Amino acid sequence: MSPAEQSDPARLFAALGDQTRLGFIVQLADGRRRSIAQIGEDLPISRQAVAKHLNVLRRAGLVQRTRSGREVHFVLRREAIEDARLWLAKVGAQWDATLARLKIFVEDSP
Repeated sequence: MSPAEQSDPARLFAALGDQTRLGFIVQLADGRRRSIAQIGEDLPISRQAVAKHLNVLRRAGLVQRTRSGREVHFVLRREAIEDARLWLAKVGAQWDATLARLKIFVEDSP
C-alpha cells in the first residue's frame, strides 16, 4: 500500500464509519495480534465477512496483516489512529480560527 493510501483521511474515516469495523478496532486496541477466527468469534457474521471488513481496515492503513503458518493475524496500527486524531485536531483548529474571525466581524459591525 502506498503512503498516499495510508494517509488518505477519507479512506480512513470511511473505514471507521462502520460499527462492525469499529468493534474490530476496539478489540485490537490492546495491541495483541489476533487471527480472523479470534476477531470474528461470537459475531453473527461469516469468516469471509470478517476478512472483508479487515481488508477495508488494512487498505485504510488502520491494521497490519501478518502471516503465521496458515493463519493470518491482524494488529492495530496505532500511528494510523494518531494520524486521524491529528487530522481532526487540525480541522478543529481551522474551525476555531474561522469562528473567532466571525465573532470579531459580528462584534465590530454597527
